[in-house]
Amino acid sequence: MIEDPPLITLRRPTRRPSAGQIAALTGVPTGHVADAMDGRGALDAGIKACFPDASTFCGVALTCHAGPADNLAAMAALPVITAGDVLVAAADGYRTTAIVGDLVLGMAKNAGAVGFITDGCVRDLPGIRGVGLPCLAAGVTPNSPARNGPGTIGLPVVVGGVTVETGDIIVADADGAVVVPFALIDRVIARTAEIRQAESVFEAKVKAGLQVPDFVKALYDGGRVRTVD
Repeated sequence: MIEDPPLITLRRPTRRPSAGQIAALTGVPTGHVADAMDGRGALDAGIKACFPDASTFCGVALTCHAGPADNLAAMAALPVITAGDVLVAAADGYRTTAIVGDLVLGMAKNAGAVGFITDGCVRDLPGIRGVGLPCLAAGVTPNSPARNGPGTIGLPVVVGGVTVETGDIIVADADGAVVVPFALIDRVIARTAEIRQAESVFEAKVKAGLQVPDFVKALYDGGRVRTVD
């Protein structure tokens, strides 16, 4: 006979990016961060900011897996939040009920969270805007969840097609959210600096009137374009 699982399985965070690493990625456009990881790392496009005008943040992932129609793990994660955390709640993509509303997000903000992400739904949008905690979700519904468990906190989860581990850095803005794995943080910081420089040079050319980039001209000049009737 299999024993009932514990309601919550908790792995307390054992690694955390430095304040300098977080600062280095704060304010960096998500497109630059994704480019620094060879064009990948962003959550599925269906996970969108509830309020695009208040969607920018950079913080440390604290993961929880609540599963469908349940939010016990998200509630149980509140005492584990450290200032600067992004609570990432996996709901297995379930969208019939919300996983949190304004009250849970208000408590998360009070605990020091700087953002919330779920592949499920949220509710109480007016209240969430009032709370002021940036929130990305797969949808919105008034339906409420149960608090039954089982769930996990601090273990790896998959949200929006991307594996997220506690201690990863999450960078978000109006375009979406990108996960920077803990092991790649320094590499991504270095590459985003290079990308920012290259983008600024190209942006200056566009503002100066550039119409066609050099590589497209080379495509035509090199005979690599075939014109058909």
